[in-house]
Amino acid sequence: MKNFEGVLVVAEQGNGEIHRVTYELLNKGKVLSDSLKVEMDCLMLAGEGIAAEELNYRGADTVYYMKSKAFEIQEEYLFKSNIIRFIKKCKPEIVLMGATEFGRSLAPRIAAALRTGLTADCIDLRIDEEGRFIQVRPAFSDNILAHIRTVTYPQMSTVRYKEFGEAERDSSRKVNIVEVKPYVDKYDGTRIIKLLSDEEADITEAEIIVAGGRGIRRKEDLKILEELAAEMGGVVGASRALVDAGMISSTRQVGYSGNRVKPRVYVACGISGAPQHLAGMKESGSIIAINSDPSAPIFNICDIGYVGDLYEIVPKLIKAIGKGRERI
Repeated sequence: MKNFEGVLVVAEQGNGEIHRVTYELLNKGKVLSDSLKVEMDCLMLAGEGIAAEELNYRGADTVYYMKSKAFEIQEEYLFKSNIIRFIKKCKPEIVLMGATEFGRSLAPRIAAALRTGLTADCIDLRIDEEGRFIQVRPAFSDNILAHIRTVTYPQMSTVRYKEFGEAERDSSRKVNIVEVKPYVDKYDGTRIIKLLSDEEADITEAEIIVAGGRGIRRKEDLKILEELAAEMGGVVGASRALVDAGMISSTRQVGYSGNRVKPRVYVACGISGAPQHLAGMKESGSIIAINSDPSAPIFNICDIGYVGDLYEIVPKLIKAIGKGRERI
């Protein structure tokens, strides 16, 4: 333990931009480092042209910028090989990563290579009165909260996107960027043949989401949700039931095993409100629920509830919104 000190946030980037989950990690990481009275640093593996100083402005004491064109494409082996060597050298006490699609694939590889523990999908991180790092995550289908203390070092955690607020930006903070030469910048085990563009909207960034559940009978019926989302300027989401039925892509799934979202408006159509789904959307600004079952749990957390058949109510909403827009 005495050989490990400090908090390290592993930044995530893509398409030349820093992923916003990094700013959330810097926010929580600063709270942890202040409690331990240690520094909070940030490691970023990326190509040229990323504004690394932004990580200082968001609270990082030192930004270690490992620069290589090879890091422009997210490849787990390359990132893992470099990160584990950096960690072995710097020996941070706590390592934080985002529980994004890439982070969920990368973090366990790093933890396994370092022979240390990893607590995934945390919803809270704190230092207790004895100075121990406590990691909190839902367990047993979100029915309990497990408080976990890792006894091996470094102590690693991944945190879901949009779980914490972003660190405030302070451009007066000192810029302290240290460029680090990559340990490995080539991997022959895989080869990128073609990069396919995902044209679907990122549901985690949406301000308005219209989501469907078991109440949707056929894939073709998703069109009415798409029409409502279009009228409201939002995107379509779904519960796990529709994803499992093959009606919609898993990138649209909201819930504990899908995406966590915090839109201004969330419209739940034919969604009963199982704990796994509520875990992913219960912090939405306003929740509108449409369900034929008056005892559906979704009505316990919604702001506006419609008891009835979504096939009757949704078209009426589409029509009402359209008329309202005509009056403006």
